[in-house]
Amino acid sequence: MHALSSQRGFTRLSELRIPLQRPGTRGIVTYSLPASSTNDGHDAATRKEIARRLADLAGLAYDGEYDPLLRYSTPPYFVPSDTLTTDMALRLGIRGEPDLFGGVVSHPFMATKTITHPLVGPNAFAPRGWSRKFARRVSDVVLDGYSAFAKEDALVAGYRLLDRGAVRIKLASGIAGLGQFVAESGMDLARILDAVDPQEMASSGVVVEENLIDVVTYSVGQIRVAGIIATYYGTQRLTTNNEGAQVYGGSELTVVRGDFDTLLAFCVADELRIAIAQARIYDHAAKVCFRGFFASRRNYDVAQGAAASGLRRSGVLEQSWRLGGATGAEIGALAALRSDPSLVTVDAMTREVYGERPVLPKDAAIYFSGVDPRVGPLTKYAWIKPNADTR
Repeated sequence: MHALSSQRGFTRLSELRIPLQRPGTRGIVTYSLPASSTNDGHDAATRKEIARRLADLAGLAYDGEYDPLLRYSTPPYFVPSDTLTTDMALRLGIRGEPDLFGGVVSHPFMATKTITHPLVGPNAFAPRGWSRKFARRVSDVVLDGYSAFAKEDALVAGYRLLDRGAVRIKLASGIAGLGQFVAESGMDLARILDAVDPQEMASSGVVVEENLIDVVTYSVGQIRVAGIIATYYGTQRLTTNNEGAQVYGGSELTVVRGDFDTLLAFCVADELRIAIAQARIYDHAAKVCFRGFFASRRNYDVAQGAAASGLRRSGVLEQSWRLGGATGAEIGALAALRSDPSLVTVDAMTREVYGERPVLPKDAAIYFSGVDPRVGPLTKYAWIKPNADTR
């Protein structure tokens, strides 16, 4: 398995100027969904900094948090906290990719990992808008598993998969590696599912999936901002948070100017080519199966590891159609590509470091550094490095 090297030299991402608001000039605003779990602390601060950097990149004004009582002379560009629904987007004046950094879906569950797998049967409960067609289209590029929106269906799914080994139960609301549990027996399965709130189960659902070991998680994505299309692959890393749990700790990306075909031209490792091909099929299925879907930021997690049988497996775990942990690296790469039209590829990385007074590279571009009310001391930063290969 070929993972990206973590030993790279990176140069500083220059400080960005924040242009002042001008009458009639389109601005960039952050937008916090009322029900979002990321509306304060490090998430909100990071979103604000991302919006500032996007404003400089696009030559727009940064107008802070969206104010529904304010009349904007020009409809703003949005950086929302989560994937929006079609109804939300229309109310905000968002009509397509050029209007936001993120994505739009017709139903809330479509923004979660529960779209990845089929239901356990034709009579299983599903939310309005459920697409059986999507699950069929992606069946060859995901791991074995099921999505469930009722405890009884999740139990059926778990017992089916336990015949082949341990299973992983994932809450749709879980992010950064949280909200996941491994069951090795029927007793484990029942205990885990008993703890899931029935309302959360019915609205968002859970994923019940084969559990892999010795896992490498690849990120494959594409961003369309300020007239630039950039596509990337990369790896994620785990870190230990202030509670001693293993959580998302950053990403290392190779970003190319262009689409998935261009990306494949820069990728030679078989494992990476498989991950890119699988993410591409998943992305296309979303465009075909989810009416009204569009996104300017698309990110897909692809896991490769050993199943209980010992066979190596690869499959898309989930999508992210909103800003995420890798966005600092994405924005840095976009800025490099915009500033140098001859540049074809950029290496970029992000890190999330828990604890007080972490030792940081002197050239780090800091997105957040402080004490978050929920997770404690945390620093988030990014680096970029133009790649010498400019084919």
